[in-house]
Amino acid sequence: MANKSKNQIMDKIVSLSKRRGFIFQSSEIYGGINSCYDYGPLGIEMKKNIKELWWKSMVYNRDDIEGIDSSILMHPKVWEASGHVSGFTDPLIDCKICKSRFKDDTIDKTKPCPNCGNKDSFTDSRQFNLMFKTFMGPVEDSANVIYLRPETAQGIYVNFHNIREASRQKIPFGIAQIGKAFRNEITPGNFIFRTREFEQMEMQYFVKPTEDEKWFEYWKQERMNWYNELGIKKDKLRFHEHSKNELAHYAKSAFDVEYEFPFGWQEIEGIHNRTDFDLTKHQEYSNKDLRYFDDITRDRFVPFIIETSIGCDRTLLTTLIDAYVEEEERVVLKFSPNIAPIKAAVFPLVKKDGMPEYAKKVLKNLKGQFKTFFDESGSIGRRYRRQDEAGTPYCITIDNETFENDTVTIRNRDSMVQERISASNILTYLDNKLKSL
Repeated sequence: MANKSKNQIMDKIVSLSKRRGFIFQSSEIYGGINSCYDYGPLGIEMKKNIKELWWKSMVYNRDDIEGIDSSILMHPKVWEASGHVSGFTDPLIDCKICKSRFKDDTIDKTKPCPNCGNKDSFTDSRQFNLMFKTFMGPVEDSANVIYLRPETAQGIYVNFHNIREASRQKIPFGIAQIGKAFRNEITPGNFIFRTREFEQMEMQYFVKPTEDEKWFEYWKQERMNWYNELGIKKDKLRFHEHSKNELAHYAKSAFDVEYEFPFGWQEIEGIHNRTDFDLTKHQEYSNKDLRYFDDITRDRFVPFIIETSIGCDRTLLTTLIDAYVEEEERVVLKFSPNIAPIKAAVFPLVKKDGMPEYAKKVLKNLKGQFKTFFDESGSIGRRYRRQDEAGTPYCITIDNETFENDTVTIRNRDSMVQERISASNILTYLDNKLKSL
């Protein structure tokens, strides 16, 4: 019964996302394409807000982190050096009857195929590389094979010296990037939790080999603190330490920040001590010296790397689920105002008596400051409910009293309490409520 209830929550999130314009199935009019999604008017605003909040915390609020936007297409040797060509694989099996494909570790081959029900129909396990392969140039042959990047981190590593020299940074320092990555996942699912095209927010912090553990602990705490800014419930978050069997080949230690989704505890961010593996490998394959020279100690060494890697899409899903509340008379998304896609909605109480015209003047004054919305359709209660579902923190209503004393009502989404303020103070009121966060 509990699992059914959890599944219903996910179904409701998916339905609300489409109805309110957060997320749509990609190519839906053609039947859709599996595990690919489009972000609608509210979704793209919310995604932008999440990325800006992360970028502000990583780059704008610090002196020791620089930004980069590296190319999606990179030299094929990058992926040889990183180990993706030889090791970025999943063991797969196929059903000979229905041709369905499964991860080997998710199927009991002694039982019938879960898709078609036939017994003894599975092939032997084989390795399947998760990178999307394409060709550069007009000829499709092995000499022109190139890959869509499966992660953004490698674009940071190969630019380590470029950025260090251009920015004149000294170790310890970091490089941050937000960008698309692509993985040919075999078992994607749970809406936008695991998709084939996704956006990463990664930061690689370069440190002295003797200081790696200190900085690893520092970034663990920094990243957990960041989720407080998102307004995520603390009791829904935890650390998961990777055991020796779970550790990636490049990692000395690793922790995941996990969130309790309706489908269980799952990773939303990884913090990894990658040692000097990446720069050493790129130094070996490129024949370029990627060591760092310390002006003070006169030492030359390959830096260790502390990585923080978070999925933007997965973070958006986390905030959607965490904010979703069903109350007696309404469904509301109680987003932290700093990531809410619409900050304020403006309503005329009725479509007459000069109220729409006055409301549009209020709207005009807010434009350029906040993302706003105008609605004059339906009862005022219905309009409030629509904005509750969209997660809008404040609704401003123009009514008869507005023309008597030049005041408006502002309704708080979470408490539904309304207060009356001077129309001339609307911008200041919202600015204090929103920009001070």
